[in-house]
Amino acid sequence: MTLFPRHLLDRARSLFPYLASGKIYLNHAATSPFSTRVADALSRHIQDRMTGSIDSYETDVEMVRAWRRLVQQMIHAEAPERIAFQMNTSDAINVVASGLPWKSGDHVLLNDAEFPANLHPFLHLRRHGVRIDLLPAPDGVVTPEAVEDTLLPTTRLVSLSAVQFLSGYRADLAEIGALCRSRGIIFVVDGIQSVGAVPCNVQELHIDALAAGAQKWQMSPPGTGFLYVSAELQDRIQQQYLGWLSVASPWNFRLLDQPPAPSARRYEGGTLNIAGMHAMREAISTLLEFGLEAIADHILGLTDILMRKLVAIPGVRMITPFDPRHRAGIVTIQPPSGIRAEDVVGRLKARGISIAVREGFLRFSPHFYNSEEEMIRTADEVRRILEDSAVLSGGQAGSPS
Repeated sequence: MTLFPRHLLDRARSLFPYLASGKIYLNHAATSPFSTRVADALSRHIQDRMTGSIDSYETDVEMVRAWRRLVQQMIHAEAPERIAFQMNTSDAINVVASGLPWKSGDHVLLNDAEFPANLHPFLHLRRHGVRIDLLPAPDGVVTPEAVEDTLLPTTRLVSLSAVQFLSGYRADLAEIGALCRSRGIIFVVDGIQSVGAVPCNVQELHIDALAAGAQKWQMSPPGTGFLYVSAELQDRIQQQYLGWLSVASPWNFRLLDQPPAPSARRYEGGTLNIAGMHAMREAISTLLEFGLEAIADHILGLTDILMRKLVAIPGVRMITPFDPRHRAGIVTIQPPSGIRAEDVVGRLKARGISIAVREGFLRFSPHFYNSEEEMIRTADEVRRILEDSAVLSGGQAGSPS
């Protein structure tokens, strides 16, 4: 776990003007700030639509082909044609969930720590007689052994998050993916809490479909994201909807009897969020420039510093595992008994530090431009707030209520 050298960190921090205010933003697991590069890309596109070519749609559609290559590079997909741009994770997962030819008695394995975006599309399949099991996942832990023990002869699909949204637990995708591949089971991954913070190689991980909204760790606007789908899985999906851009020759308007596009473009339907995708292109390009491996290492270094200081606070329970193999950018703690997480977050916000409350827990999520000094200050402020809260409540932090 190696932090960025100072000159590289300074270059990263120069892209985020809000830092000049002294604010510390550690909520990238919810949504990320725009960098100057993202803002400039949006501004150029808007300016062109106001006073330039205005009708830039055909040019933008051609540019989408190049943008697919950026996503391919980021996740090491077989080809750009394996990428379909989507509005969000839910839309991407629904392409798979709604498109497979289900029959009564088929089995889907999920877990009870998932964010709802990776639950509802599959729970909805119960209307077809599909059996859905939720594997118990205390603190978000989903192990290959637990998955294997829960598989049935009728299991057709396993879906889980690469990184759990609450605990920050990072699953062993390689082993789970290999297990699914060996049994002919479709392996679907919700990558919204990992792509941009954790290196990903969909081929090495045996992932059949990867869905990831881009507004979090990819640092793009809401309404942007992508679906990766393998060629083998695409052949099994019976597409439930078609738009004019889904077909093989979309600009041949009068050729109505034509097949879907041979690539994953068939899942894009109609007009894309072009403005958002200009920004997404710039955000992903920035991550690739700094290097996904280096970014992941820096984030792990930051979270290590943060975790060690937070866990030293009396009464705090660390939810996120210390093992770097099983964590990424999320650090989650349970505050001492009798102290409301919402109160802590409110007091941190008043001191210029932004984190999140999730289900009564405090969740911290730094990104590649955050610094060691910010981790130390944040943990120190949390300690002071918890100690003050204990005094105000008439007890000691961590004492039984």
